Amino acid sequence: MTPNKEDYLKEIGKLGGGDNLVSNKQIADALQVSPASVSEMLLKLERDGFIEYEPYRGIRLTQTGKQQSAALLRSHRLWEVFLLRHLGYSWSEVHEDAELLEHVTSPRLAQRLDDFLNHPDFCPHGSAIPHADGEIKVMPLRKLSQMSVGEGSVIRRVSEEKELLEYLQELGVQIGSAFTVRSIGPYEGPIAIEMDGRPVSLSYKAACHIDVDAG
Repeated sequence: MTPNKEDYLKEIGKLGGGDNLVSNKQIADALQVSPASVSEMLLKLERDGFIEYEPYRGIRLTQTGKQQSAALLRSHRLWEVFLLRHLGYSWSEVHEDAELLEHVTSPRLAQRLDDFLNHPDFCPHGSAIPHADGEIKVMPLRKLSQMSVGEGSVIRRVSEEKELLEYLQELGVQIGSAFTVRSIGPYEGPIAIEMDGRPVSLSYKAACHIDVDAG
């Protein structure tokens, strides 16, 4: 299978295509490609038996597609953990090289990597790492931007966007950080939080890409 096909399968899985229907537009936006390119690739993936297409509704992964998508996500996120822990990468740097490594990682290598890392549950950005059987831990989460003044929570996951990660890194925002919302600016203004006893001001746009405990 080509790396391009693998990228599509992995992204469809990230968009929830294992259980729910995913639209062409969602895929195009996620991969930053044209709708025509998406349509062309989806025809190939359907022909190969990786997806099922429901006219005017969207696509979902077949069982074979689910397995392939989970294996790619597993390899990618394990490499991110390895690069961060053992090669001195920052969390804003790991994604790009993990993208390269995931395409040349066999199931045996992924398992050896998992054993070496002592079976991590999450990647550096807080996304769950699928088990070898494809099972993945699901946590109830909500966006930080949906919180109200006075509420407290814990940061669990952030989007893998390099600029966002560099921005959060400068602010000292990390996975697992507990915080309380102190104020919210009007008209999608900045959100002031208190984290580890210090004030932090987050843009509304950044808060839309930060997931926290739902409870």
